[in-house]
Amino acid sequence: MRLLFAAALLALPLAGGAVTVVGDGIPSALEGALGDATRGRAIVASRQTGLCLLCHGGPIPEERFQGNLAPDLAGAGQRWTPAQLRLRLVDPRRLNPDSIMPAYYRSVGLTRVGRAWEGKTLLSAQQLEDVVAYLSTLKE
Repeated sequence: MRLLFAAALLALPLAGGAVTVVGDGIPSALEGALGDATRGRAIVASRQTGLCLLCHGGPIPEERFQGNLAPDLAGAGQRWTPAQLRLRLVDPRRLNPDSIMPAYYRSVGLTRVGRAWEGKTLLSAQQLEDVVAYLSTLKE
């Protein structure tokens, strides 16, 4: 049993250092940031920042033309823990190598990155934690 648990603890190299992945999640907030659900909702709804609604639908009725390529965000907080949501946002291909979702908090080990984005993350640690906080509130 100890060997199995040890195998589940992995370090994921990120721009701000490495984080510990335990099983299918990242249990600790990135850089100790506390998430704010109101800011997170704004990021998810934004067509300039998160771009989440290009692929996902969600309980944001004022935003038209929501995507249907990825799981609906309604109920995300019921389906996944904050740790699981965090890993899915940080590096979705770690769980699904065929995912088309971008890694929102990785800047190393990526391919075909535009020059303006080299060495940068799509979201800051604070923004990512805000999105985790918002998605965690979506229980239905």
